[in-house]
Amino acid sequence: MRVFICFEGTSEPFDIPPDQTVGAIKQVVKDNFLVQLTDDKHVRQYLELSYGGAALQDSWALCDVGITSGSAIRCLIKSERRPVMQVFNAVTGETLPIMGSEALPHMSVAGLKTVVSTLSGLPVSTFRLSTPAGVQLYDCNQLQDYAIELGTTLRLDTWDGWVEFLQGCLLGQRLTVQSHLSEKKPVMRFQLQVALYIAASLGHLDLADWLLERGAHAEQPVGVHPYRQWCHQTAHLDTGKCPVHMAAESSQLLILKLFITKNLLTLACRDPAGRDPLTVALQCGHRDCVRYLANKLSSVVSLPNLSLPMRIYLQLKCWVSLGQKRAASNRCQDISAAFKATVGDMLLVDGFNQPNMSSKSRKAVIKPRRGIKAKALQPLPPISNLLSPSHLPSIMAPSQHSLQSVYPGDLKELKQDVKSREDGLLDEISKEDSSLGKGKFILPPITSSESIPRPGFVGASPKSSHILESFSHRCGRTPRENAIYCMTIASTFTEKPWQKQLSIARTLFRKRVYT
Repeated sequence: MRVFICFEGTSEPFDIPPDQTVGAIKQVVKDNFLVQLTDDKHVRQYLELSYGGAALQDSWALCDVGITSGSAIRCLIKSERRPVMQVFNAVTGETLPIMGSEALPHMSVAGLKTVVSTLSGLPVSTFRLSTPAGVQLYDCNQLQDYAIELGTTLRLDTWDGWVEFLQGCLLGQRLTVQSHLSEKKPVMRFQLQVALYIAASLGHLDLADWLLERGAHAEQPVGVHPYRQWCHQTAHLDTGKCPVHMAAESSQLLILKLFITKNLLTLACRDPAGRDPLTVALQCGHRDCVRYLANKLSSVVSLPNLSLPMRIYLQLKCWVSLGQKRAASNRCQDISAAFKATVGDMLLVDGFNQPNMSSKSRKAVIKPRRGIKAKALQPLPPISNLLSPSHLPSIMAPSQHSLQSVYPGDLKELKQDVKSREDGLLDEISKEDSSLGKGKFILPPITSSESIPRPGFVGASPKSSHILESFSHRCGRTPRENAIYCMTIASTFTEKPWQKQLSIARTLFRKRVYT
C-alpha cells in the first residue's frame, strides 16, 4: 500500500507492505532523505514516526494500528540526553534513569537517594542502594568514594518480605497491602506510614482513607525502620517528611482535602526544612493546591461562643498537643522507656551487620520457618487409640503406631473398605490393650492438585485457555493487566475516535497473546 511520509516540510509517497514493521520503515526513510543522526555518550538522536497523535513503536506493523493506504505519517528527528547513571528497581523491575552532568559522581549518596525516591515514589527509609558488586552505599559518603563511574547501573533493594507489600502500595491495592502487613506491631505501624506516604504521592484516595482509619497519621513523618531507631540521629533528612508534604509536592489535591478534613493540624505540619504544606505547594508551582491551602488558612473556625482565625486555632492546637506529649514523657520515669525496642528485637548498625534488605519475597522469607516447624511435629497416634477413654494419657507420649500408607486405587474397593471399617469401629473401641496394636486407621486417598478440576471460561476452547496461561507465565502479566496495558497504548492516539482506539487495543492484545 502507498503511504505519505511528511519530513521537514516535504511529503514523499512510499509503497510499503501492510505487515512492514515501523523499524524497517525508519531505515527506508533514513536512506531516502539521507538523514544523519548523532549518537555519542551524552546525546542520542533518533527518528520518530507518529500517526494519529501517537508515536509508533519499532515492533509494530502498519496493520496493527489501523494505517490504511493513503494515510499520512509524520517523521521527526528527536534528541535525548543519555542518563548519567541508572538504578534498577528490584520492587517494580524497572530501570530508573538518573539525569545530570558529569559532576554527578561528586554528589553524596543521600542526595542520590532523594532523587531515586522522587522517581520511584518510595520513601528513603524503605530501600538501600548498592553497587553492581553488591557494596552498600551509605548516606554519609559520596559516590566517588565507591569508584562509581558514569553509566553505572546501581541496584535498589528493599527489606526482605516487603516486595509484595510495596507493590500493593504502588498500585493502590488495599487488600494486597492488608494481607502483607507485618505481625510485629512496631513494624506494622511503620508500614502504615510508608503506605500512606506512597498513597499520598500517587493519589490513591481509597487506600489513604483506609490507612487513616487503621491509625496512620498524615502529619507524622515516615521515620526510620524500628530496627534502626537507636541510630536515627544519622538518618536521612527526608525521613522527616510527612505524607501531607508529599501530597502537596505531588499536587494531589484530593489527598490534601482528605488529610485536612481528618485533622486540621496537617496545615501546620512542617518538614525537616521548616516548610508547611502551603510553602511546599508554592515552591512546586501547584496552583490548585496553593489556592485550596491558602483559603483554608485564611478561614475562621467556629467554636461554641467563640470564633478564631485558622492560624490562631492551629497554634492553640499545637500547644495543647505539645503539652500532652510532655506530660506523657514525664510519666515515663524509666530511661529505657524512651526506646520502643524490647529485649530480643533486632538491632541494625550501619557497617557492623548485614541488613535484611535483599528484596526477597514474603514466601521466600516465611517458607524456611514453616519447614523447621514441620520437622518438629511428631506423627499422631491412630484414631482408634484416641477414641478409647482409658488410653487418653497415652496421647502425650510418642506413638509407636505408624500411619498406614494409602495410594489411590479403585473407588469401589475403597468404599467397601471404609464401610467395613465403619461397621467394626464400635467393636474396636471396646477391645482391650492387647488388641489396640492390630486396629489401624486408613487415611483417604491423597488427590494431587493436578487432578482437581478447575473452572474454565464459558465458551473458551482448551487451546485459547492454554494460550492465556502460557502468556501469563512468559510475560509476567495477567490477561486483564495486558488488556489494560494495550488500552493505555491505544489511548495515546488522541486524534482518533474512541471506537478506533478500542479497535487498535484489540489488535495489539491479540498480537501480543498469540506471539
